[in-house]
Amino acid sequence: MMIPSIEREILIEAPVEVVWGAVTEPGQLSSWFTDAAEIDVREGGKGTLTWAGRATVRPATADITVVAVEPPHRFSFRWAYPDGAQPRAGNSVLVEFTFAQEGEGTRLRVTESGLSEMDWTEEQQATYAQEHINGWKKHLADLTAYASAKDRASAQ
Repeated sequence: MMIPSIEREILIEAPVEVVWGAVTEPGQLSSWFTDAAEIDVREGGKGTLTWAGRATVRPATADITVVAVEPPHRFSFRWAYPDGAQPRAGNSVLVEFTFAQEGEGTRLRVTESGLSEMDWTEEQQATYAQEHINGWKKHLADLTAYASAKDRASAQ
């Protein structure tokens, strides 16, 4: 069974600028997504995301390459590419965050695409998809709590 993409959409009770910062600033990423993050947040910028215990079945490190930075509407990067390779369609997965102000909150959509283009067996693809479906569910719940609390704290 080929899985073309993983898609999640949530409404966060915080302005788009707060959610944008939580998703793009390395210091904030480690509050809800990773255990450590280093990212050069510009198109073509490189980064490393590290998980030791946060919503992971095993410790992991992911090299990323930033694809798009359009504050505060779109941020995307590629990951899951072979060491030393230039990430592109066919050898990496594209993760894209889109942000839209909705009332006083933010509609955030996360899409991981390109899974079916990877040179993986169906079993590898299914395992990756299931791990990431579960991971995004956990991470986006953590992001919602983090961004909402950050917004409430700044309003006081």
